Amino acid sequence: MPWTIPTSLVAGGFALLGLGIAATAQAEEQNRIHMELKDGTVVIKLRPDLAPNHVARISELIRQGFYDGLKFHRVIDGFMAQTGDPLGNGTGGSGQNIAAEFSDFPHIRGTVSMARPQKPNTADSQL
Repeated sequence: MPWTIPTSLVAGGFALLGLGIAATAQAEEQNRIHMELKDGTVVIKLRPDLAPNHVARISELIRQGFYDGLKFHRVIDGFMAQTGDPLGNGTGGSGQNIAAEFSDFPHIRGTVSMARPQKPNTADSQL
């Protein structure tokens, strides 16, 4: 399952190459992940305004190909699906914890968040 972010983000960082509507459209696309699954593409909108360090780390892992080929190791029908563990059993990660970035944004259907144990600063690569 290859994950990608637009090449303009990879090649040019977060720099915008225009003004007005064009710049807004480009910024919107740069804050999206495209996750290719067997049944189609899932597009995830990143929210650097809510969790800038998490967005930066996930983007870095995607550029490194970290998520490519990983399975959803935990699926609870009607509730959640979890991926991001190279060991495939829920205990693995990239080896780099991310400090917690909590917000009041509601966890409604379709919201993607980082998974972590009970300790707040232990999110890594699982989401």
